[in-house]
Amino acid sequence: MNNMAAKDMRIGKKRTKAGRRYQSETNQRLRTVIFLIVTVVILAAVTAAGILTEGYAVETDFSQRNLSPGLQHLFGTDWMGRDMLARTLSGLSLSIRIGIMTAVVSAAVALALGTASVVLGRKADVVISWCIDLVMGIPHILLVMLISLACGRGFIGVVAGVSLSHWPSLARVIRGELMQLRQAPYILVAEKMGVSKFQNVKRHMLPHLLPQFLTGLILLFPHAILHESGVTFLGFGLSSEQPAIGVILSESMQYLTTGKWWLALFPGLALVLVVVLFALLGERVRRLLDPSSVHE
Repeated sequence: MNNMAAKDMRIGKKRTKAGRRYQSETNQRLRTVIFLIVTVVILAAVTAAGILTEGYAVETDFSQRNLSPGLQHLFGTDWMGRDMLARTLSGLSLSIRIGIMTAVVSAAVALALGTASVVLGRKADVVISWCIDLVMGIPHILLVMLISLACGRGFIGVVAGVSLSHWPSLARVIRGELMQLRQAPYILVAEKMGVSKFQNVKRHMLPHLLPQFLTGLILLFPHAILHESGVTFLGFGLSSEQPAIGVILSESMQYLTTGKWWLALFPGLALVLVVVLFALLGERVRRLLDPSSVHE
């Protein structure tokens, strides 16, 4: 009887521990989902606010120039009397839209080339691997500048430069995943049963790649935003007429020595905040799609 009671107690403790672990993982997933929703809402609100304030961001009022931050102008005004809050929101909105556009294009290129390197045979794999190594061997900021100049700078040049320079890392990840997945037993059985490589990719491989692809897609956003702002800051990106973050920071450099600290501080902090939010968003999506990492 004593042995039976001790056994029942051990079973009860194991069940209690399992229940607590399940509850903890469930709560963690719920917090992750809530964080994702809040982050997406914040980024969408910033994007919408920037679009709505585009006209106000370029309005000049020389009677209000060089005002420090206050109740009337929370981020102050610049040397032309333009409201820095409106310009910051407009610049962030533009950077987010460019980041989303370029990240989607880069991810699509990475998915196509990563899949082609596995499906089209060894020769195609050698060529694509060589292209990946070549692009990764060139510093991103330099490659973006070169492509932007070749495409005439401006909006089209920046989009082309960022889109065509950020795909190699994700393409290498996709290629590696597909190389391992190609040796899976159910893939080999499907090939012996006459299923074509393209059907295997469509039915079995691509669904398996979805978590890695979505995570890589989101993590491309902060890189794209930073490189767009960096290239614009150096004068190889968007034109000075557009209230982009890179333009704002570039123009504010000559006024920092005169004590106009707010011209660079608030736009710079806002840019860092958006980049951090996108990075956290990608990390939380990875945890949400990968159940084994939810409790980390």
